[in-house]
Amino acid sequence: MKKLSDVFYVVVIISVVCFGGCSKKQAETQQVVLYCSADQEYAEPIIAAFERQTGIKVLARFDTEAGKTVGLVQRLRSEGKSPIADVFWSSEVFYTIRLAREGLLDSYSSIAQKNWPGFLVGKNKLWHGFALRARVIAYSTSRVKSADVPRSLEDLCDPKWKGRIVIANPAFGTTGGDVASWFVHYGQARAEEILAQLRANNIRIVDGNSTAVRLVATGQADVCMTDTDDVYAAQRNGWPVAMAWLDQGGAGTLAIPNTVALVAGSPHREPAMKLINFLLSEQVEKMLAQSDSHNSPVHPSLKKEFKKYDIPKPIDISYEKIADALPEAIKVSRKILKK
Repeated sequence: MKKLSDVFYVVVIISVVCFGGCSKKQAETQQVVLYCSADQEYAEPIIAAFERQTGIKVLARFDTEAGKTVGLVQRLRSEGKSPIADVFWSSEVFYTIRLAREGLLDSYSSIAQKNWPGFLVGKNKLWHGFALRARVIAYSTSRVKSADVPRSLEDLCDPKWKGRIVIANPAFGTTGGDVASWFVHYGQARAEEILAQLRANNIRIVDGNSTAVRLVATGQADVCMTDTDDVYAAQRNGWPVAMAWLDQGGAGTLAIPNTVALVAGSPHREPAMKLINFLLSEQVEKMLAQSDSHNSPVHPSLKKEFKKYDIPKPIDISYEKIADALPEAIKVSRKILKK
């Protein structure tokens, strides 16, 4: 017969092993890996709020300004069917659509999103859009007279802007989607003509929208094409910059939503779904509207409160078609703009 002390020792060891294993397993389910191309300064307070409210740890990986979105997209592609990420929060929609087509995203829906606007729900509910920005022309208030402010893409093709325009690299971020929208809206021939006219105006290519706005603010350029959030951030800093909506031939300006998606094969599916629900909540849209990025909210309850951040005339255009045009638009713009 075994001694009572021996039996007790075995029971304690088994209990410790079991408890340790169970605790480890429980801890693993209480974390989620987020790939995020939204600006880190705006995303981090939202992540912190989610962690406080749920107790779930978010392991976030952000993209660089120069490689906006594309870097994380390539990482998701490289991980394939063995992903590290659970959730992809993108600052745009076009690469999200392409990831969905490649089978790298998983369908997701909830009661909270049952009345979501149709244009902000991907095919088979593989992504959802929220908190929109728009493409605008940022201009120097000290160097550009109010009567001379360009208010359309066509205006920027005027030779009077020669040597005075900058734009972020179209191979990355929202600029790529914007250029691709020209191919959809105007047709390829006219889009190529516009690119050639911008080239003739000696348009300069820089790394990122925020860099483009900074050059305008410091007098190294007079105008640039950028996003609303970059102008709002510049104005917060007291820079002499204002904006006009980047109208496409009278049809309106391109509105670009943030998107969130569940990564196919997510290692932490349950906390991932909680994070997605949170990102699509009124709380998050309100945080983004109140932040220096001033995103335009989707929730009807917030639209009136933040009416001053409405996009007055969004162009009626298919995000799917823009995603189709994206590779060719990048290729052609590189060729014509020599970048």
